[in-house]
Amino acid sequence: MAPERILITGCNRGIGYEMVRQLIEQQCPPKQIFATCRDPSSPQNKKLNDLAAKYPNVIVIKLETRDANSIKEAVKEVEKHLNGAGLNLLVNNAGISHESNLESADSADFMNVYSTNVVGPFLLAKELLPFLRKAAEENQQKRFSCSKSAIINISALLGSIEKTPETFNFLPVVSYRCSKAALNMLTQCQSLGYKKDGILCTAVNPGWVQTDMGGPNAHLTVEKSVQGILKVLDSLSEEHSGIHIGWEGNVLPW
Repeated sequence: MAPERILITGCNRGIGYEMVRQLIEQQCPPKQIFATCRDPSSPQNKKLNDLAAKYPNVIVIKLETRDANSIKEAVKEVEKHLNGAGLNLLVNNAGISHESNLESADSADFMNVYSTNVVGPFLLAKELLPFLRKAAEENQQKRFSCSKSAIINISALLGSIEKTPETFNFLPVVSYRCSKAALNMLTQCQSLGYKKDGILCTAVNPGWVQTDMGGPNAHLTVEKSVQGILKVLDSLSEEHSGIHIGWEGNVLPW
């Protein structure tokens, strides 16, 4: 069973937009999909706004994940639309990367990437926690799953410490790697801290995808990656809480 109410960050393009598109075209789509982006009025968001105009269960929400006040305002807007219901699934997808290495990276680079890729997901999950708990309470009879209540953090293989020697010389991106390693730790902490609330917490690696961030030489199309991610999300259970799993369903090392 698909989650009834979902919030996805970074939906103006790439993986976020494709998740919204594929979810809305499912045979039994979610009742509400909160699709967030930095500036809904921007021409960059035309495709997303067109989806929302066509499908009333797609609700575009303004959200800048680096801004704590923006997060609070976005959550207030989500609460109005939930109208007392819980939020079943939070997908922390929004992220950035800089072409940095050990020589070029500086504090501004690290702080910018870290605030978007780690602090934003942490604060958003914290603000949405009452609604995630509400969803878990509404579905007490269900086992841990994305249709009950879950936080999914979109991570990356580059955040795996064990796998770093295999890819470092090819793609150093030091600040991005460190931020995704930190996001993986956040996922572990959330899985332990929110287990008592019935909330599943898992890190998902979308693969190397042909997005603006992944570039044209990436192995995967956005469509194929998202197809895999949605299949994985549908299969997650309590045994997957606190792990790093790939878009094909394989468990990845930290």
